[in-house]
Parts: sequence; structure tokens; C-alpha cells
Amino acid sequence: MLRIQYHKYGGPEVMRLETYELPPPGKNELLVRVEAASINPLDWKLRQGFMKFMMGGRFPRAMGMDFSGIVERVGSGVTGFGRGDAVLGQTPMMKPGAFAEMAITTADLVIRKPDSLSGPAAAALPTVAVTAWRALVDGGKLKAGQSVFINGASGGVGQAAIAVARTFGAVITARAGPSSLASFADLGLARVLDYTQPVPDDLKGAFDVVFDCHGSLRPAAEAFLTRRSGIVVNIDPTMGNLIRSLVSRRHSFIRGVMSTSILQKVAELAVAGQFTLPISRTASLSESISLIGQLEAGNRLPGKSVIVMG
Repeated sequence: MLRIQYHKYGGPEVMRLETYELPPPGKNELLVRVEAASINPLDWKLRQGFMKFMMGGRFPRAMGMDFSGIVERVGSGVTGFGRGDAVLGQTPMMKPGAFAEMAITTADLVIRKPDSLSGPAAAALPTVAVTAWRALVDGGKLKAGQSVFINGASGGVGQAAIAVARTFGAVITARAGPSSLASFADLGLARVLDYTQPVPDDLKGAFDVVFDCHGSLRPAAEAFLTRRSGIVVNIDPTMGNLIRSLVSRRHSFIRGVMSTSILQKVAELAVAGQFTLPISRTASLSESISLIGQLEAGNRLPGKSVIVMG
């Protein structure tokens, strides 16, 4: 079997497509034949050593968390899943491995894949959809018809945030880079802003929820945009964001921890045509090291990039 792995922490140059052998699935584990896997910034951040104090120094290490696939074997204690079941979800963050022909995950990180949802569409959902839902609904307390400002709207989480906000009938203003602005033309948003330009003065106090997906919105701009009763939500784990979330009810810091109940809800919305997450690029496993390197270097398009096996 083949997978993308690395033998030391570092940049794109340490990635290798190599053969590997997985052990049998253990207690509460599933062995899954991967059909598609989506790429997230966390994937290369882990390879760069972002969490090496927790992940340790044992190599080789595999890459990739979000996937869809078919269950091949189940370990002891697994209920609700069996051989041949189509699933979508994640591998554990401390033991990634979705950029591969076969992967091991745990039963609490997957749900059954709806038949009408394609493998690539399903693989695109887990991290970004759950993070966006947690940010807007759990952190931002989003209610029907409220106004939402999404900074960094062209990335995966930003696109998912637009989809979540639309299910609530929110009035959405998106802010993105100039090269991405044209992609928002047919989304029916209230307003689309160029992040290289200053925030317009007429948006002072205009929003119930301000969600910074990108980490580039300064605190002064967040305060300028938010209503007195509004909430600012951040997902960038800076010390400033953590402190503000602790001392102010108007600030919320959200971690995109997997929730299968949220993922199930989003998958059902996707099947119903109410949650659309664009896929910008696909690549085979043999082509994916190049694609990951391009994304890591900042060569990105609105939406998700997905590795398709076979």
C-alpha cells in the first residue's frame, strides 16, 4: 500500500510517497480503504512540527485527516459499522494517515456516508464544516436572519461558513483576496470586500457575528464591525484571541474539534442541497505531494482541494 509520509519534521521537501503496512485495527478502531481525502492547512502544519511537543519524534509519520472510504475491517468493541460500509470522517489528529490507500481511524470519528454524496464531496466536509458550524452556531450564537461578516471567506473554513450562514438565512458580507472576488459573484451575498482595501466606514456596528477565519482581522477592526450585542469569533490560537475569549463575552475562541453529530447534520444538509462546498482542485495520490506544496506556498483557489484515490 502507498501513503504520503515523512521521516523528519520540515517543509514540503520531506514528503514522500512510500509503501507501508498497517497493523490490524485495535479496540474501537476501523480499517478503511480511502476513496478520497481533503487537504487542510493543519496537515502541513503538523508536518512542519506545529504539535511536535505532543506528537513526539517517532517516524515515519503519515499525513492527512479528512477522508471518505469503505470499511475493510473493524476492531473489537466497534458497533454500528461493518465491512463494506461507506463512511466519512477523520483520522485522529495525533495519528493522521488519510493521504493513503488504507487508513486506521476510530469509530467515534466517522459517520455513515449518504449514498447520494460523492466520495470527494464527503471528504471535503469534516474539518471545515464542523469548524464553521462550531464557530457560527456554538461560538457566535447565530440566529435566523442575523448579519454575518466572514473574513477569509475564500478558504475552506470560509466557504463552509458561508454555507452554514446561508442555512440560517443570514445576511452575509464576505471579505477575501482580490484574486478570489469573482468567485463570489453568483452566491447572492449582501456584499463582497477586498481584504487589501480598508473596511468601509458604513459597516460600523453592522454585524451580529464577525468570524475571522483567516486570523488577519485586527482587534480594532473587529470592534468596529460588531454591534454592541454582537460576538467576534476566532479560530486562530493566538494568545490575544485566547485572552479576549476569557475576559469578554463578546469574544469567542473556537477549536474545530470533531463532532459526529454536527458532521451528520451537515451531511444531511449537503444531501438536501442546502450545504454546498466547492471543490477547486483534485489530484491523484501520486500527484498530491505537488498539490500540497502548492497550497502550502499560498497557491490556493476558493474551496477545497481533494485527493482522489484510484
